[in-house]
Amino acid sequence: MDLALADRVYVLTGATRGLGRATADALVADGARVVLSGRGRASVDEAVAELGDAAIGVVADNADPQAPARLIAAAQERWGRLDGALISVGGPPSGPVTTITDDQWTQAFGSVFLGGVRLAREIGAALGDGGSLAFVLSTSVRQPIANLAVSNGLRPGLAMVAKTLADELGPRGIRVNGLLPGRISTERVAELDAATGDAAAARAAARVQIPLGRYGDPEEFGRVAAFLLSPASSFVSGVMVPVDGGMSRSL
Repeated sequence: MDLALADRVYVLTGATRGLGRATADALVADGARVVLSGRGRASVDEAVAELGDAAIGVVADNADPQAPARLIAAAQERWGRLDGALISVGGPPSGPVTTITDDQWTQAFGSVFLGGVRLAREIGAALGDGGSLAFVLSTSVRQPIANLAVSNGLRPGLAMVAKTLADELGPRGIRVNGLLPGRISTERVAELDAATGDAAAARAAARVQIPLGRYGDPEEFGRVAAFLLSPASSFVSGVMVPVDGGMSRSL
């Protein structure tokens, strides 16, 4: 399938590794150009070097109110256009509701929730007809994940923001969707497995809950994300798309 991505330009936040990086790889492979952001200069530079001339990097934190303007400006200055964004809101601290502190909730809200809303609002305002936004969320949008109370609390709200923004931006020809990754083999998931004290046992227990019987590869997520951002999905908006091997039990 031709995704019609040639010469299109996308911002991808938190995309120096994991799901964001896999999406960047898929977009660039199909002819798109990308602006990657991350919090560390070394990781941003490494990702840009590996992607080549189709990528530029910006060191930015989603919690920074100036981040959206800097990312938009980088795209416009380098390529004179912006067609969409993948907004990856990162992984908040793990733990149950009973132990997460007020400070942890507040910090996570500023980065995960408010940072994501701000990026979508400001980048959405800069897009034209045919633009596309996609939030990287989690299956916690639909069902709680043990020991991830902050994710369980914030991501469903972001999903509803995305749905609402799809209503608001739709008349301008801009689509907004969400992606709900499950157990995909990223560094973040490996860290969560290790935090249980027995990573192998955690992986085995998770695989039992996945009808396909395995963890996903980041590349499998990246292809779905690239499709949702691309003109090939031009009549898909306001939906949450699970990429979880069938793990989610809700419709």
